[in-house]
Amino acid sequence: MNDDIDRFIATAPTLRFAFAIKARVGPIQDLGPTARGHRRIIDILGGEVHGPRLTGEILPGGADWQIVRADGTIEVVARYTIRSSAGALIYVQNEGLRVASPDILARMSRGEAVPFDSYHFRTAPRFETAESSLKWLERATFVGVAARTPDRVAIGFHEVL
Repeated sequence: MNDDIDRFIATAPTLRFAFAIKARVGPIQDLGPTARGHRRIIDILGGEVHGPRLTGEILPGGADWQIVRADGTIEVVARYTIRSSAGALIYVQNEGLRVASPDILARMSRGEAVPFDSYHFRTAPRFETAESSLKWLERATFVGVAARTPDRVAIGFHEVL
């Protein structure tokens, strides 16, 4: 029995691409050192949603509330709203980490474009909606694979099967 459970929990999950977002973001609002760490806020100005399981738009008014740790790792906590192509509203809370070398982090902070494979940026989103046809979003687990450009964040959301 223990061999079965060990084998089961050691099996890597399968992922299925669900949809992607491309969000336009504003400049970094650097609050500086706070009791929780170095706080930054980045407004989410809008964007697009496209993919096999969801299409729509990102509404303006969200933001990414970040903490920059002493080692440069960035804790991401983004909250925003998607309006599906059918008009349904979806609340998104997306948390994750962006990890890079000090050189890459400095370049990104200056607004420079860097190769997407030069840093690690992954998220774990949660969704809420009243729309019955989209309840699958609330019952699934997702992993986000993210990339940052000077004025955008792109994230591919993959459902864990």
